Amino acid sequence: ESESMFEIGAGDNQGHIRIDANGHVLKPNQPAFSAYMSATQSNFAVGAGGVTILFDTERFDQNADFNTSTYTFTAPVTGKYQLNVQTRLNALDTAANYYQLIIKTSNTDYIFTFDPNLSADADYYSISFSILADMDASDTSYVQVNQSGGSQQTDVNHGGDTYFSGYLVA
Repeated sequence: ESESMFEIGAGDNQGHIRIDANGHVLKPNQPAFSAYMSATQSNFAVGAGGVTILFDTERFDQNADFNTSTYTFTAPVTGKYQLNVQTRLNALDTAANYYQLIIKTSNTDYIFTFDPNLSADADYYSISFSILADMDASDTSYVQVNQSGGSQQTDVNHGGDTYFSGYLVA
């Protein structure tokens, strides 16, 4: 290539930090992942205190830190991690006291709670939130959904409506 490139470090035919001729900084080993569900998680348990969402497929996993068998991200180094989740719930129950979407980390739980005070059971409802989490090396993070009260009828929809992603910020 005729394009000039400044590289720091070595590995897999590219530097650990690369700066191209236009000043773009590339860090190909920087932890970053995006995962989604391959199938709908139907009728999750009510009153379980949290049911793990089965993020079993990766769109990408830049540093191989996300485990599709345990649906868990493991921080490779201590730092601040931006964690993002979006979940589409189907067949919400108006009799439920509340629903929660929970980003669980080794240090703390980050919780989004809402009351489905609707006039009828909702066909679908999307929830998304993000958090900048403090994680130590080997700390883990995964996502749960919780329903308090009501009937066991709500599903977590799969595909592009439900995903979990994150990356090392600092």
